[in-house]
Order: sequence, then C-alpha cells, then structure tokens
Amino acid sequence: MKRTIAIAALLVAGLVPAVQAQTPAASKPAPPTKIAVIAFQLAVAQTNEGQTNFAALEKKYEPRQTTIKTLSDQVDTLTKQLQADGPKLTDAERAARAKVIDDKKKQLDRDYQDARSDFQQDMGQQYNVLAAKVYDVMKSYAEKEGYTLVLDISDQQTPVLFAGESTNITKAVIEAYNTQSGVPAPPTTGQGGVPDAPAPAPRPASH
Repeated sequence: MKRTIAIAALLVAGLVPAVQAQTPAASKPAPPTKIAVIAFQLAVAQTNEGQTNFAALEKKYEPRQTTIKTLSDQVDTLTKQLQADGPKLTDAERAARAKVIDDKKKQLDRDYQDARSDFQQDMGQQYNVLAAKVYDVMKSYAEKEGYTLVLDISDQQTPVLFAGESTNITKAVIEAYNTQSGVPAPPTTGQGGVPDAPAPAPRPASH
C-alpha cells in the first residue's frame, strides 16, 4: 500500500511540471494610452512657412483689393451726389445717374465675389500642400514621444471637453516643423496672428 502511494506521488510530481508548462503565461498588461491634442489648422497657419505663404498671397491680391476699394468709393461718391442733386435734376437725368450707379454696384459685387473665390481657392491649395507636410512632422513627433492617439481640437464642435495643457502639442509641432523646414520667421506685422479665411477686401455695402 505504501509502495502504491509512493508511486502515485512520483507520478503526480512528474506531471506537475508538464501541467505548469501547458498553462498559458499571464498576458502582459497593455501599455497605457497616451493621448495628445493639437489645434492642427492653427499649427499649419502659424508655422513660419504658413505665415510667409499667407503674406505672399495677400501681396498677390493687393492690386485687386485696390481696384475694389476704388470702385466702392466711386459708388459712394456718385450716390451722395445723386442724393444732393436730385431735386435739381430732371427725371431722365436722375434715371441716367441711377443706372450708372447700379451698373457700378453690379460690377463691384462681381469683382468682390470673384476676388474672394480666387483668394480662397489659392489659400485652400496652399493650405493642403503645407498641411500634408506638417502632418508628417506631427506623426513623427507623436511616435517619438510615445503618444498613441492625437485628437484635433481645431473645430469648435470638437468632442473634447477638457485637455490638460501638458497634452497640447500644437506649439511643439510648430517648433519641430520650423526646425525641419528651415524657413525663417517672417517679420512681425503686429497683427497678432494669421486670420483663418480673410476676404480680399471689405464687402461693399448696399446702397
């Protein structure tokens, strides 16, 4: 009887290592998710390259701005003249002047809409090219810093309700891109930033 117990004990002892070997090792806990936020549109616009490109685009549209402003001033002047001279004019004269003003208003509106459309199209193309390059830098930066998720908070409707300042990598990505691109900072204009989508000229007022 004792011999039988001893043999059973040996068999069990011999089986234990085999059972342990077949037991799957405990899985390692997944690394914690490291999240960052970025105002991506702002980052693109505020890179040195973005600011330089925007200034060049504004320069390109200055002649059209001047033309629109001149035409707008003409409409204002002619309208005031018609109001002042109206009582002294014949019906035919008033109608003729009113037609001139109306034609100029229509031309002003066409010029404004065309300039705005062309400006926004140029700016959109410019933004898309630069955004692709900034994205690559952002991706490399995020991977280097161990971020597993980056959320864009550019949109006012972003679902992000709160993010600590330490999670915001906007400034870091701007600096990283400036270093990589080598584009120097543009001269300070005192404007305090780059507008998102400026019009090429103030919209003409209705008269």
